[in-house]
Amino acid sequence: MVSVSVLFPKPGLDVQLEEEAGAFLKDLNLDQVIDAITAGKQAYHLKPFFYTPLHDLEAIRYRQEVMQDIDEDTALASRLKSFADEMVIVRRYLSLVENLEFNYHKKGWFLEAALVYSAAVRRLMQDLEQSALRSRGLRAFRDFLRAYGYSEAFQSFAEEAQEVKRRLSELKYCIIIQPGRFKVKMYEGEPDYSVEVEKTFEKFKQHAPKEYRFDPDRTSGMNHIEAQILEFVSRLYPGPFAALDRFCERHAGFVDETIRAFDREIQFYIAYLDFIADIRHRGLPFCYPEVTAGRDVYVREGFDLALAHALHHTSNPVICNDFFLQGPERIIVVTGPNQGGKTTFARMFGQLHYLADLGCPVPAREARLALFDHIFTHFEQEEDIRNLRGKLEDDLIRIHDILQHATPNSIVVLNEVFASTTVKDAVLLSKAIMERLVELDLLCVWVTFLDELSSLNEKTVSMVSTVLEEDPSQRTFKIIRKPADGLAYAISLVRKHGLTYEQIKERISA
Repeated sequence: MVSVSVLFPKPGLDVQLEEEAGAFLKDLNLDQVIDAITAGKQAYHLKPFFYTPLHDLEAIRYRQEVMQDIDEDTALASRLKSFADEMVIVRRYLSLVENLEFNYHKKGWFLEAALVYSAAVRRLMQDLEQSALRSRGLRAFRDFLRAYGYSEAFQSFAEEAQEVKRRLSELKYCIIIQPGRFKVKMYEGEPDYSVEVEKTFEKFKQHAPKEYRFDPDRTSGMNHIEAQILEFVSRLYPGPFAALDRFCERHAGFVDETIRAFDREIQFYIAYLDFIADIRHRGLPFCYPEVTAGRDVYVREGFDLALAHALHHTSNPVICNDFFLQGPERIIVVTGPNQGGKTTFARMFGQLHYLADLGCPVPAREARLALFDHIFTHFEQEEDIRNLRGKLEDDLIRIHDILQHATPNSIVVLNEVFASTTVKDAVLLSKAIMERLVELDLLCVWVTFLDELSSLNEKTVSMVSTVLEEDPSQRTFKIIRKPADGLAYAISLVRKHGLTYEQIKERISA
């Protein structure tokens, strides 16, 4: 058996993981990303994989290797998708076996499932042999598949399935239909009158006839008359049907559990790579980050993945930003004008670290990111009348909960905390919180309107959202390292929309 448990969540934690991860994933808009990635793949139940960052450097590297093998070898990706398509057919046929009524009808679909499965396994084995795999995960699975595919048990299973199918496909019989009844007998060389009928009416043919032939992929029903015919045929030819009985009994659970797990787990990689492929086509970069236990981090040309997905079918550009923290630096304080991209920058910081700890390529040209134990977020929420708390009280309770549970290995993303109180109180409370964050020595991004926070000590770094010099009302959405300048550019926005005192007065008097 190939063990890939290090890559995926333990069974039984799916609901708990979703509930625990829900709040900060929503704040970072990662819930939108995960929904988009897993859309159309509900049968694989992939969301728990995305709710569970790995928190282990070796496991992250292991997963990155698998992702890179698939990402960099389009032929391999295509082969894996073909295998997945064939396994879908296997599951569909086995589902029919569970739901159909008549004995040999069920066993016939069971045989078809076995034939598709054995062919899929052999093709995948050949495909992986032809691929220049570098990842430990796929190489280990290839070794397992080679041993499994060449094993006496599998070879015997595949050959028996083909032999049973051959014997059944050679059966010939005649149906004699009489008023109110029919009889089934062995075929004894009777002519096929359908050929003569087609030949006779060929001269009357004016256009291509409608196709009425049975397609087993579209319908699998069998009525009681067809079932009775099949029962009579089994009595006429007991040998082939006895072989079918024995095959179904011997191989009731023929799908190997490792292959079943692989079929599901490989979809995690395929789904993510398919999702980012469309974004890459717009020219936006992705990279495999260096994930480190240290706190020196940097990103070059990073962007918000959820925003990039939302803008995919528009002409709006996605703005990339850089950041770095080195030496004693731990906290990025982001200030600047409203609607200048500050919140998007904060989300990007959290997204990049979360995706990196999943072992996925991240939306950036180049990156070194930190291993974390938990991401804590505080974004503005609508007031909940059920808890009867005011906005300030709710902020304090949520921040207190973060500070109680955060560790030096945590990441904290704060967005416009204490906007509901006076500036004096906001500064006082924010400085107290900043002191605690500094003591914890964790990584943090804090979006704020309080410039005082940006230069409290050596652990804080100031970054500012910028505007066009020639028109301060136009946002560039670039966030750069520079001292906070205290400019909110409110007057430029007011002037742009014709709302200055002079503009309003002029309109009134006109």
